[in-house]
Amino acid sequence: MISARSLRCWQHLRLMLSAVVLLGLTTPALAQKGSIKVEEVDTRLVSGILVMNAALETNFGTEALEALENGVPLTILLHVQVRRAGAWLWEDSLLDLQLRYAIRYKPLSERYEVYRLPSSEGRSFVSRDAAIRALGEIKHLNLLSASSLDPDTDYELQLRASLDIEALPLPLRPIAYLKPSWKLTSGWTKWPLRP
Repeated sequence: MISARSLRCWQHLRLMLSAVVLLGLTTPALAQKGSIKVEEVDTRLVSGILVMNAALETNFGTEALEALENGVPLTILLHVQVRRAGAWLWEDSLLDLQLRYAIRYKPLSERYEVYRLPSSEGRSFVSRDAAIRALGEIKHLNLLSASSLDPDTDYELQLRASLDIEALPLPLRPIAYLKPSWKLTSGWTKWPLRP
């Protein structure tokens, strides 16, 4: 026979478990998941060199924005490849670049800075939204010489942008690896290479 005390304990335990399950279901919904998307890519020929401009749409999740507001720099890793159109996976790329662009908040000056690593100097912004927009503006990136391309072959420019979790401070990395809201990637996008 179950005593009144045991019954109250079971009811209390069931209520606590329900609260934990409910909290677990609603917390991910409250945390905004971010995204990165390659919106536009443009290439042109300048003095025999292919030059790329690109526009990324970057929406950091609430946890990443909170980290940024607390002085943690966020780094976007931009992977750029030039490959023959329809190339097999094992074929070499004509170009394989990994570029890092960072945004950080400086609390003393109340400004955001956007810069390309390894440099630590860049453009300064009063507004976080303006700084995030500027982070997605890739301008005048020299790719390769037009003479290295066969005129009878079609080529693709492939881009992938992602939040570089390895660039986060060490104590934050395990959390970032485990939480989906930190795993921002555009996936590979392919663009015909047109000088």
